[in-house]
Amino acid sequence: MRQLSHHQRSMQPRLPINYQCLIFLILLLLSVPSTTLSSSISSSSSTPITTNTATIPKPTPIVYTIAGSDSSGGAGIQADLHTINAMGCYGCTVITCLTAQNTLGVTAVHPVPGTFIRSQLNALMEDDLRPMAIKIGMLNNAEVVGVVGEFLRDLKEAGQSPVVVLDPVMVSTSGHQLIDDAAREAMIKHVFPYCDVLTPNLQEAEALLGRELYSFDDVERGARDLLNMMMKTGSTMTTNGDGKSVLIKGGHRNKNSNDSITKTANEEYAQDYVLSSPSEEYDGSGVRGEGERVCDGNRGVWIRSPRIDTVDTHGTGCTLSSAIASALALGRQGRADTNGVTGAIGAIQVVDACCLAKAYVTAGIQHAGNKEGIGRGPSPVRHTHFPNSWKYFPSIVSDPATSLLSSDRSAFLPMRAVSSTIHEDVRNNHDDDQQIPILGRLLPIVDSIEWVERLYAIPGITDIQLRIKNEMDPKKIQAIVDQCQKLCASTGVRLWINDHWEAAVSSGCFGVHLGQEDLVRSDGGLEIIREKGIAFGVSTHSYAELSVALGLRPSYISMGPVFATKSKDVSFDPQGLRTVSDWRELVPPDVPLVAIGGINDPEKAGLVINSGADCVSVIGAITKSENVEDTVSRLLSAIS
Repeated sequence: MRQLSHHQRSMQPRLPINYQCLIFLILLLLSVPSTTLSSSISSSSSTPITTNTATIPKPTPIVYTIAGSDSSGGAGIQADLHTINAMGCYGCTVITCLTAQNTLGVTAVHPVPGTFIRSQLNALMEDDLRPMAIKIGMLNNAEVVGVVGEFLRDLKEAGQSPVVVLDPVMVSTSGHQLIDDAAREAMIKHVFPYCDVLTPNLQEAEALLGRELYSFDDVERGARDLLNMMMKTGSTMTTNGDGKSVLIKGGHRNKNSNDSITKTANEEYAQDYVLSSPSEEYDGSGVRGEGERVCDGNRGVWIRSPRIDTVDTHGTGCTLSSAIASALALGRQGRADTNGVTGAIGAIQVVDACCLAKAYVTAGIQHAGNKEGIGRGPSPVRHTHFPNSWKYFPSIVSDPATSLLSSDRSAFLPMRAVSSTIHEDVRNNHDDDQQIPILGRLLPIVDSIEWVERLYAIPGITDIQLRIKNEMDPKKIQAIVDQCQKLCASTGVRLWINDHWEAAVSSGCFGVHLGQEDLVRSDGGLEIIREKGIAFGVSTHSYAELSVALGLRPSYISMGPVFATKSKDVSFDPQGLRTVSDWRELVPPDVPLVAIGGINDPEKAGLVINSGADCVSVIGAITKSENVEDTVSRLLSAIS
């Protein structure tokens, strides 16, 4: 990319002294570590915030924020730096404008000259602080847009491909226009071609499209049109082969909600819509080699969280886009990390990043408010840490107009873990808690009648999962399931069937387990499973898949592979024990967590349980054992 020579820099127009001082003071304030600032807020709160435990890849990913300064500290680059640091990345700033504001409003805006914006970018890029991701916020005039667009073009020509997240700050939450038509057109022409993720709010999406978005269908069509706009102005793919994506924030603000179901969904949930173009290297949201999944961005994804009735939302848009950029940077660094950081962090793609960002913002809104006495107007969102609580983690749903009443604890037959204690926040949904079946600590997975015959009568075995391989004939599959169900019923063992839900329903089996790709192929099976009162478990490997599981509200959620495994061709890297602990915090306490993958001896099984899993699912530990009864006994002893 083009760099200014020393002579060229010396010939640039000098800024007025008072302007230089103002810039210096802002940069000085921004140099204060955001951990110091956020911890000072946290220490005064009545609600303690736990320390984040996510494994962050090394070296620490660098994220740029190209945005305006908010003197009140609630939005703009100030909010961006808080967010980037809290998400485990290192933030660098390029200031595009200065605002004079407080919690009550903006009193003045001072644009930064384009030459100085380019000087900031050049200084960062001079073989020093190369970004893994770039978040772009307020570009307040056509000159600034042109400078940033030129920088992004130079990056591409130099063969560099940081992920670019554009938050097109055009319309404020209150509906005020923040940029003129010339700046908007310049943004579409000069920045869209290099943008990977576009994150407009509903009003900004309408301004870009030139029409109003009334219904959920309108939002989905709007996202498609914005995606087409991005692809027309630039390449369909990013420079590293990933597809482009649009996230419409505030898609929950449905203007056409006369029917009671849609109105209830609007009142209960805050919902955003994500749509991605197909990727060159990955299926959907980025999992190599997997089949189509509910959480694939090219299918279109609605991400929802419970609505929080508050006005304390200053900085939510800046925070969300910065969290997305940071999460994507973590994912890229995780995949490039040579120190063994794998699993869910390395699997982060756009939909995963959007789920994590929504969790971060939801926690920030929940913990915002003026109990800390921050100003007299709407309080800024509070900056916490990398998401690690089930209370704020969003769900993914296929239909945004549906609503599951909060009193319905589970869409499927609920189960408890052996040692579960019902959390106070969900206790009211468990008046009949003693009647809920308890999932055992050990869940063997076998593939034949012969193995079921060897296991069903062994003391301590409460559940068996049958994963039939190399058989496609539905009649033969049904016969196998019938015989296995008869054996298990004779000793009170619960039989779970992997994938073949029709056979499980016909035989009256206790439960069905489906993988993420099987959810798409179930052809109405989930509704039948639910209606028949059959237990349902679902696999998860990534944050987006976890959001899908939370949207389904299953009997249990499984995660893996914990360790490297050869039992099944898995497209995800091993998660490790740290991710087991993280998942336990992200899964509601009344939903059992099952861990699977490479748990091939009692010692590993014990470590997995101690890390937070409620149940371990084993394959080779049993099927490769010379003495099955003794192995079962030792496994049960290690995990009891």
